[in-house]
Amino acid sequence: MSKSKPHVVVLGSGFAAFSLAKQADLALFDLTLVSPRNHFLFTPLLPSTTVGTVEFRSIIEPIRIARPAVKFFQAVCKSIDFKKKTIRCVGSPETKFVLSYDILVIAVGSSVNTFGVPGVREHALFLKDLSDARKIRQRIIDCFEQAAQPNISEEKQLQLLHFVVVGGGPTGVEFAAEMHDFLKDDLTRTYPGLSERMRITLLEATAHILNTFDAALSDYTARLFRRQNIRLRTVSPVRKIDAMRIHLKDGSTIPYGLVVWTAGAGPSDLVKSLPLQKDKSSRILTDGFFRIPGYEDLYAMGDCATPTEEDFPATAQVAQQEGKYLAKALAATMKGGPVKPFRYKHYGMLAYVGSNRALADLASIKGKGFSTWLFWRSAYLTRLVSFKNKVLVVFDWFKTFVFGRDISRF
Repeated sequence: MSKSKPHVVVLGSGFAAFSLAKQADLALFDLTLVSPRNHFLFTPLLPSTTVGTVEFRSIIEPIRIARPAVKFFQAVCKSIDFKKKTIRCVGSPETKFVLSYDILVIAVGSSVNTFGVPGVREHALFLKDLSDARKIRQRIIDCFEQAAQPNISEEKQLQLLHFVVVGGGPTGVEFAAEMHDFLKDDLTRTYPGLSERMRITLLEATAHILNTFDAALSDYTARLFRRQNIRLRTVSPVRKIDAMRIHLKDGSTIPYGLVVWTAGAGPSDLVKSLPLQKDKSSRILTDGFFRIPGYEDLYAMGDCATPTEEDFPATAQVAQQEGKYLAKALAATMKGGPVKPFRYKHYGMLAYVGSNRALADLASIKGKGFSTWLFWRSAYLTRLVSFKNKVLVVFDWFKTFVFGRDISRF
């Protein structure tokens, strides 16, 4: 680390932090990333990994390879001393260290929001990281293998082969769609005696799924799901989850073999512990330059923060644009030049809805169907961060088309 250059420390390795690291002018400052995850994850394709449409390593990029000149520590930031300008970190296995900074950027993302529903953390699986996707993939095969055992009652089979998704946002909808394709294209053929007992249910607490999409596209998805035999239950908030059943607030219960919770995002432990001003969603409030009021050397961006005068959605494209902007803003500040406030450019939203169909909610086009699915695949392919990832994902798609998805449990 150079003594003549300011030391910028970035907490996180998601879209915001990774974009900053990729775009940073390292001739002007030294940059250190601190994150418990040593890779960048392309989360838009994460639901595809749960069923093997895309393999896990095809959508990650190691931090150390992506930008070798950036220093990286795999650790969790536990606390920040704003006066001493230091952070206290815990690595693995339980190595502790203190890191000083001149400028600190908090981009730690969000955590799963269970809304205080009992049993969620004990019995549901989440979909935030590759480890979550791997658990889901293993659990799906476990359910089928258990259901295929001799002397299993029909009632037990129906329970094991009932896959429930809680949350009708893009992640929940895309996972339900991928699960439908897996059942229809692969598991029906592999477990022919069980095909009639497979079920998928999507639970949404509000009146509509995909609330951030155009209403016509939301209605189209609801109709498509019904044709695909995905049971859609809106206005169905969950009261509690036990080992075998989901209890809804209307008094009904749903037996399940797998429940995936995608119902919302909340603040990380670090953000909750910081004595900073936050909005009603516990996101750190910043100005239009992502500076935290009262601090000259403290910034926050991504899902864990929001400008006071704006309310950006917690999406990958927002975080990516924020990271690119802050890299340029820090460089301009260090050169003594003017800095303009951040301006978000909305490129639209995409979602996969199953059976080779997708949605595109763009400014000028509200697309749906097979042609939109081709656009969805091409758009995501161009956004992957490296040529290696692009090649791997194309190969995965081709492999799935020709050979089907792998059902091995390991």
